[in-house]
Amino acid sequence: MKRKLTTLKEAHEFVDKFEGSLGKGKGKKFYAYKVMMQKKWMKFQRDFENFRTACIPWEMKIKEIESHFGSSVASYFIFLRWMYGINMVLFGLTFGLVMVPEALMGKPYGSMPRKTVPKSEEATAMDFSILWDFGVSNCLSLYVVAICYFVHFMHFVLLDHCESMSTHILSWVTADPGQPGMCIFFVFKGFSQYSVLFYGYYNNQRAIGWLKFRMPLSYFMTGVGTIAYSFMVVIRTMANNANEEGGGDDTSFTFSWKMFTSWDYLIGNPETADNKFASITTSFKESIVEEQENRKEENIHLTRFLRVLANFLVLCCLGGSGYLIYFVVRRSQKFAQEGLDDYGWWERNEVNMVMSLLGMFCPMLFDVISALENYHPRIALQWQLGRIFALFLGNLYTFIIALLDEINLKLEEEAIVRINMTIWEASLYNGTVAENATAPPLEVDPAVVPRGPCWETMVGQEFVRLTVSDTVTTYITLLVGDFLRAVFVRFLNYCWCWDLEYGFPSYAEFDISGNVLGLIFNQGMIWMGAFYAPCLPAINVIRLHVSMYLQCWAVMCCNVPHARVFKASGSNNFYIAMLLVILFLSTLPAVYTIVSIPPSFDCGPFSGKHRMFDVIQETLDNDFPAWFGKVFGYASNPGLILSFILLMV
Repeated sequence: MKRKLTTLKEAHEFVDKFEGSLGKGKGKKFYAYKVMMQKKWMKFQRDFENFRTACIPWEMKIKEIESHFGSSVASYFIFLRWMYGINMVLFGLTFGLVMVPEALMGKPYGSMPRKTVPKSEEATAMDFSILWDFGVSNCLSLYVVAICYFVHFMHFVLLDHCESMSTHILSWVTADPGQPGMCIFFVFKGFSQYSVLFYGYYNNQRAIGWLKFRMPLSYFMTGVGTIAYSFMVVIRTMANNANEEGGGDDTSFTFSWKMFTSWDYLIGNPETADNKFASITTSFKESIVEEQENRKEENIHLTRFLRVLANFLVLCCLGGSGYLIYFVVRRSQKFAQEGLDDYGWWERNEVNMVMSLLGMFCPMLFDVISALENYHPRIALQWQLGRIFALFLGNLYTFIIALLDEINLKLEEEAIVRINMTIWEASLYNGTVAENATAPPLEVDPAVVPRGPCWETMVGQEFVRLTVSDTVTTYITLLVGDFLRAVFVRFLNYCWCWDLEYGFPSYAEFDISGNVLGLIFNQGMIWMGAFYAPCLPAINVIRLHVSMYLQCWAVMCCNVPHARVFKASGSNNFYIAMLLVILFLSTLPAVYTIVSIPPSFDCGPFSGKHRMFDVIQETLDNDFPAWFGKVFGYASNPGLILSFILLMV
């Protein structure tokens, strides 16, 4: 009876709720209207959700890749898109707070030595010699030419040299490739070296323009702000991913759930249906691999021996690559001291090319060695990422140590230049400085004034060169290793002695580990060098934008899915954790140079100061009351900061 009464009560509630739809009450029309509005609202929500998805950059491309290659490959493109967003913010900060104010409100080009090409370089300042001397083909040079046009556009638009632009472009096209004076812009020398693209161009004047814009303070705070923003975004993304993945995967009745609940019955487009079918097939493959790995039995002693052997071989490769980088860096320093004019192309670009070649071939060797370990594909990917991470990190820090040696040489050269400048200034008056201290200043052409080596611009140029050469190497590898390989297999398979598609060389698989580590370390170079080359975030934005389209095309046209497809659960957080490590390690050299090395005396916004961070104290002394400076001094006490950090941890 109790159960009957419960059922009767539920029936009464149902009748009261849907009385209008049953046609027995006064609210039938109102109920019909309410149902209609609910349906329209649900349709609006669905359309808006589809519109929002369509507005996400490259979302449909990534979904298509995920349906054919699995979530592991799609996780790379999601990571690439996320890094593109970060670099857009970094570019906005440096462009809006550093480059544009200096170009619009700072002193114009040619007004002072740091903003003027030296007399000895004027004849070749707009040539393309280094492009041809770099030894690339005409097809490959298109990418470099695009960057060069961007640099020249910035230079001419911001510095009012439009009247000579057409003449210089004509000289680029008609110049003799054999001459040693073409394309200094591949390493960003010539006019671009003396433009807003590099540190040395900026003046140390406290306030510029009618807005009294604090240029040195803005330059310093923008550099600090970009690093702080990067830390904040990376840590926040890691926390969000950890919260989303905290519940774990539901492994109960996996295949039944996939069989009966995977299809979306609202699909009406044949192409969408094909993508959904491929996605469900790939999902089944991922689940089968997971189930096979859970049930696999192995010889534990043989597995341990092979894994120890694999790690020993990897350590040998890492040690050899580190020694090779150190060796070629020492050779390059020797060549620089003897004069690079006496050496060829390889000697001038040996360090960059060796680092790029090691980054190209060592991951392939690690991939062969990893076959000995017999790990789960997801664990094998993490080991591969860790090894390539150690390789790139060792190479990068070896390069940085060598760069610090080069900075010390520049500082010694700077001391000699300062003495020579004193003698040169005295010779202007045909006497000593002391005898003519009250004489009026002479009008001297800035192009003939002696100047120091400006180690900050040299550091920025090295990172720009490394970034561009790494980008070109990546695109060459993509075209040769994926596209030409796929064309060879596709068209020669019918007339070959064996099956090229299933034997050697076969179609290439998408290299997840190599591409992810390439992104991470390229971003590390941006964080290291952006303080001395404000153009680096812009170059990286162009690189990431082109890479998204080029790699999406390559993976769909030239690659095949991995033989063992696996889920990417936790992969995005693992990528971001590695990015956080490289962010921390990238800030150390930059912080060291800012805190420990004195700035150049005649270039950059901090020239004339003992240390770069003195601009903060100068601002506190001149623009704030005395009590605020004392409070800031107490707040910046190392003991207080360390205690705060420990409390946060």
